[in-house]
Amino acid sequence: MNIALIGSGGREHALCQKMYDSYITNKIYCIPGNAGTASIAKNLNVDFLNFKKLFSVIKLYKIDLVIVGPELPLVKGIVDFLKKKKIKVFGPDKYASQLEGSKAFMKSLCEQNNIPTAGFKVCKNKKDIRSFLMSHKMPIVVKADGLASGKGVVICQSNKEVERFSNEIFLGKFKSSKKLVLEEYLDGEEVSYFLIVDKNHFSFMGSAQDHKRVGENETGPNTGGMGAYSPSPLINKKMEKKIINKIVKPTLKALKAKNHPYTGFLYVGLMIRNNEPYLIEYNVRMGDPECQVIMPRLKTDLVNLLKASVDNKLNKVKINWKKDKCMTVVLCSKGYPNKKMSEKKINLKKVNLDKKSFIFHAGSKIIDGLLFSNGGRVLNVVVLGLTFQKIRDQIFKIIKTINWKYGFFRKDIGWRVIIKK
Repeated sequence: MNIALIGSGGREHALCQKMYDSYITNKIYCIPGNAGTASIAKNLNVDFLNFKKLFSVIKLYKIDLVIVGPELPLVKGIVDFLKKKKIKVFGPDKYASQLEGSKAFMKSLCEQNNIPTAGFKVCKNKKDIRSFLMSHKMPIVVKADGLASGKGVVICQSNKEVERFSNEIFLGKFKSSKKLVLEEYLDGEEVSYFLIVDKNHFSFMGSAQDHKRVGENETGPNTGGMGAYSPSPLINKKMEKKIINKIVKPTLKALKAKNHPYTGFLYVGLMIRNNEPYLIEYNVRMGDPECQVIMPRLKTDLVNLLKASVDNKLNKVKINWKKDKCMTVVLCSKGYPNKKMSEKKINLKKVNLDKKSFIFHAGSKIIDGLLFSNGGRVLNVVVLGLTFQKIRDQIFKIIKTINWKYGFFRKDIGWRVIIKK
């Protein structure tokens, strides 16, 4: 089977590696890919948002299955376009992708289907904001309605903060939207719960907890994710039953009722409060960096699983997991997420990885045969093992070997599951 994988991040490298390991795979084409995917697949420098150009490339390379990694092409309608062209593609359609593409859409769906979530108001102007502030106490969460690469959420402690960040959104800080959602702040512990879905079935695809803040002790601005670990100890059979019955099933039923049954990966972002799950967000793809800690734990053939979803035969495939836990620490360019650093050379020649250690590339590229950084989040150092403490110790040893003077990383990834010495 010839497969096209859309995307260029650490998530896509992790997916690519798992697909490379599949007995079904013939060739993998990454569009556009990165320095990591280049070692196991053919990178194609094609603008995946130019759907007509993408289609011509898919035909040229005789692609049998297209896997869409990031959210932007999904929200733009890539699945709808390719399906009309009779191309097999894994991911939700444009309507269902609004679960991530529009916070207002997601919250309204929750309201209409009694899905537990924080109280909210969709705001289009300052009058809407003042109305919400009059009836709610601080802190208040401000969320840009559209896509914002994980940076469109701010927890505000005062009316002035709410008004300042809201004004930035109204003035177009995030080009995807000029409206926003105000939410009650829910105190608790966040967890990411993943599913793979076809038109009539869904299966558990792992749990994880990530670290969104750039600074240690969960300080500083939000990022795309500084590290993650899997599985999450918050997910047990009792909690999983609540998540499925109160959140997942009502959501999938609502989309199906609109003649837009969900297919693809579904990331359920939850807040666990007083042993009850509340929906914080939906993402219509695997998380990044959560994907990088879930894929190494997966025993089942990924391509067989993706194909089953597309063919509506997910109930025919059993998903099996390794006993190992997994963690990743993200090595970032200095200045991230506020400043973009120029390309800097990286030397991985001294790094020795065993069968339970991986480096998934995110912001990297090859220039004249040499490896350079190409973005804020550059490398994901990933290790499998039996205890999170030993896993993290091994990750730090690998990072020390990389010895990249232009980078930084959080040293407290996994603090919730590692007992302080």
